[in-house]
Amino acid sequence: MSLSRPVSIIGAGLAGCEAAWQLSRRGIPVRLLEQKPERRTPAQNSDQLAELVCSNSFRSSNTMNAVGLLKEEMAAAGSLILWAATQCRVPAGDALAVDRDRFAALVTETIRAQPGITLVEGEATELPDDGPVIVATGPLTSDRLAERIGALTGESSLYFYDSIAPIVEDESIDREIVYAASRYGKGDGDDYLNCPMDREQYQVFYDALCAAERVPLREFEKPRYFEGCLPIEIMAERGVDTLRYGPMKPVGLPNPRTGKDPYAVVQLRRENVAGTAWNLVGFQTKLKYPEQLRVFRLVPGLESVSFLRMGSIHRNTFIHSPSLLDANNRLRSDPRIRFAGQITGVEGYVESTASGLLTSLYLAAELQGSSLASPPPETALGAMMSHVHGPGGKDYQPHNIHFGLFPPLGLKLRKRERKAAYGERARDHLAAWLERWPLEVLASP
Repeated sequence: MSLSRPVSIIGAGLAGCEAAWQLSRRGIPVRLLEQKPERRTPAQNSDQLAELVCSNSFRSSNTMNAVGLLKEEMAAAGSLILWAATQCRVPAGDALAVDRDRFAALVTETIRAQPGITLVEGEATELPDDGPVIVATGPLTSDRLAERIGALTGESSLYFYDSIAPIVEDESIDREIVYAASRYGKGDGDDYLNCPMDREQYQVFYDALCAAERVPLREFEKPRYFEGCLPIEIMAERGVDTLRYGPMKPVGLPNPRTGKDPYAVVQLRRENVAGTAWNLVGFQTKLKYPEQLRVFRLVPGLESVSFLRMGSIHRNTFIHSPSLLDANNRLRSDPRIRFAGQITGVEGYVESTASGLLTSLYLAAELQGSSLASPPPETALGAMMSHVHGPGGKDYQPHNIHFGLFPPLGLKLRKRERKAAYGERARDHLAAWLERWPLEVLASP
């Protein structure tokens, strides 16, 4: 493919910024189209690029987890977003959590300073009609552009709902009740704050949560929640103990005042380096704001808490990638157009970034007169793409990376040994793939 026009990338979120960085660093000019500050979605609060609208966590960095293994592979490929996240890290056990404002500011500064990237502000309502295009609008694709994509792909009803957890002010947390600890002492041992509940307190909270008033959906929309990010009130509907075995699991968090694990616990994760703001872990919600104030202040230690951000809900848009995209994320009906990030059906910050990374590398190789084979399915990158390009079927749904997406090992091993074996096999296959890689591996900024 010859390049007479810059590559147009629509969306300057994680996938779009990663793709723009990778292409421009290889001498390929980029027009990065971003609707902010002209227009924001209801979930966005900042005019910065790469804004994290949900959690501030990129999840585990432990390579015994699939997402940790995916990070390791992205680092080997020179990911901008992963580099920026490590620069803005806040304590969170073995998770990579960031100060979201510093992170977005660093990515914005780096993208704006990078030669070859022209940032174009304003909502894109049409797909560019010339030159290569990467659509990386993510789960918050505007209605007008979503309609245009739907007309192009024939898909008009694929979406699911995602929700955001509240953030509270540090000074308003009752430290006489709340204690610092990481589950089983991971990280520095005290990276999280914990609000302990006894059986009676939990039951009062649970009953209030189940009875609380929720934000109604529009009449023509049916809820299709992503299983890995269910609103806490939807989880509660599955049974009185569901939360105690999920986000409110108390094991490994003994209360130093009693020496015993509480009946249930609400964990708070640091939102910024200064520790002035804390996120209610797993408390994504679609309760109405007054109900959030009433119900969440039933949590011991949060009775007088000040909320810096309320929880909310938004629609996430994605396409049916298995039927629409080829192995290089090109639209089969128009190979000039590629898709990257969560709009393809990957779920999560890390997965979205990895999709942007791969899509840009596929395009860079093509523009340089070569081709880049897809990562082997035994790698985390390849396993993720196998989901996107797999059979799919009519019930295709977004997924986080997990070992269930990898080819079976063919061995009977204990859980920990099995996870280690997945990692060892992935590293061998990644090394072989990189040896055949036609592109230079670029260092982080």
